[in-house]
Parts: sequence; C-alpha cells; structure tokens
Amino acid sequence: MRVAAFVAGLLAVLVAAPPAAASAATPKYPTTFPLPAGFQPEGVAVDEGRSAYFGSRASGAIYKVDLRSGRGRVINEGPGTPSLGLKVKRNRLFVAGGTAGNARVLDARTGKVLKSYTLATGASFVNDVVLTRDAAYFTDSTNPVLYRLDLRRWGRLPAEAQKIPLTGDLAYTTGINVNGIAQTPDGKALLLVQSNTGKLFRVDKKTGVTKQVDLGTELLTNGDGLLLEGRQLVVVQNFLNTVTWVKLDRHATKGTIDRKVTDPRFDVPTTVAAFKDRLYLPNGRFSTTPTPTTPYDVVAIDR
Repeated sequence: MRVAAFVAGLLAVLVAAPPAAASAATPKYPTTFPLPAGFQPEGVAVDEGRSAYFGSRASGAIYKVDLRSGRGRVINEGPGTPSLGLKVKRNRLFVAGGTAGNARVLDARTGKVLKSYTLATGASFVNDVVLTRDAAYFTDSTNPVLYRLDLRRWGRLPAEAQKIPLTGDLAYTTGINVNGIAQTPDGKALLLVQSNTGKLFRVDKKTGVTKQVDLGTELLTNGDGLLLEGRQLVVVQNFLNTVTWVKLDRHATKGTIDRKVTDPRFDVPTTVAAFKDRLYLPNGRFSTTPTPTTPYDVVAIDR
C-alpha cells in the first residue's frame, strides 16, 4: 500500500510539472536574431564551426554570433570606417574597408587586427572579398580594379596587395559598379556582379580580362553578395528584397535563373553565408534613416 501510494504521488507530481521550462529556452539555431541597435550591418561570414561574423558599415565593428543561440558580442570595436564584405578561414577574418580604401585581416577568435592594407589612396569603395585556395581578392565599386593578397606562402600574410586592372567587357558607370565576388565552378576564374547594370562577369584571375556571362535577357539588378554552391550561384539583390539562384555551366560562360525567393522578413538584405541547411542574410535596411537606436537583424532561409 505504501508503495502504491508513493507511485501515485510521483505520477501526480510528474503530471503537474509545468512543461514550459523547455519551451522557455532559446530555440536552437533561431531563424531570426537581432544585431546591436544602430549597427548598420553589411557583410557576413560563417566559420568552420558555428560562429557568424557581421561587419558594421558605420563604425567598422565586428560582431560575432553563436548561430546555435543567436547571441553574440563585439570582438572588435572598429576603426570608425566601414567593414563591408567579410570572409573567414582558419581563424582569420578578411574585411573589405569600403570608403576607407583598405582591407584588414583579423584574428577571428580575439578580434585583434593582424594586418591592415592600404589598397587605394583616392576615391574608392572596397566592397567585397572572396578567398580562393591561395589568395584573397577584393572588389572596388568605384574603380575598375581587383586587389589581391597572395596567401601561397604557407598562408602567411603578404607585405602588400597586388592591383589587377579590370578590362574587357566590363565598363564602369555612375553608381555602385562591381560589388559581390565569387569563384567560378571550375575554380579557374572569378565571378563579379555589377550592381548598377545587373550584369554578371567572368574575370581571369591573373590578367583581369572580363567576359560577360550570358544570362539571356535576365539581369541581376542590385546584385550584392554572391555565394557559389556547386554550379549554383546565389545572388542577393538588395533593394529588390530577393535572393536569386543562377545555374551556371562549369566554366561560368552561361547561366540560367533557377529560382527566386523573397521573404516578408527581408529589409534590404545585403550579403549571404551558408551554414548547414540555411542561408543567413543581414538586413542592411538601406531605405531606413539610421540612428543610434535603429534596430537591425539577421534572417535565415532554407538553403
């Protein structure tokens, strides 16, 4: 009888126990999470673990987030000039410096600046970066040139950057020109999207000669961040609040629009990075006048 009474009492406790404790916890890998107020995000990069990095186009601060919880911290307060496109590899974060005309390489764990490069001394807009097997390439939306950091010497950072003039089909005009950058599926060349014309170009890494990619009648207007996945090129079209997938041939001479995705959570997304089955995009909110208290966030969509 005593045993029966004990079991009955235990069952009563279990049934009465509130299930809210588990649901009250922060959801694992949230599909939306905030950035600091007034942050003005632009770039995003995800490392080999589960950390994402976001750069501020206002202060240049770098914010590091654990994607499992959506919580983060500032690991570098910034130089007071922009941090735009980002890429991370082997605990080194490569940062495009926007109107400052520079690039920085940070320790992704501590936020310490390992090296800074002056890429341009006049008007410039160093916008995005891609990492290949042996180099980092930066775009400039004001000047028809790529900047290259040679990383072949056991990954050691070079003393200075190499300048590669862009020639061929690409012609710079008024506004934001070359923006996002990625590799071609065969790894032998680079892809550049020109925001103001919506054109996509294949560029020789060594010579800088460009050839327009044949997309038929399609344009990638407002093209910003690029991400290559196999033969699919993911293109963020910022002011259109659209993410577009372009199916490329192996050499990236031709492409067709595979699909387009919009989302009510988009508010001028800028760039994109992948983690597991998701794509993460910071909302730049370019149409909103920035203040120190303006809210900013990141959204995740299916990959």
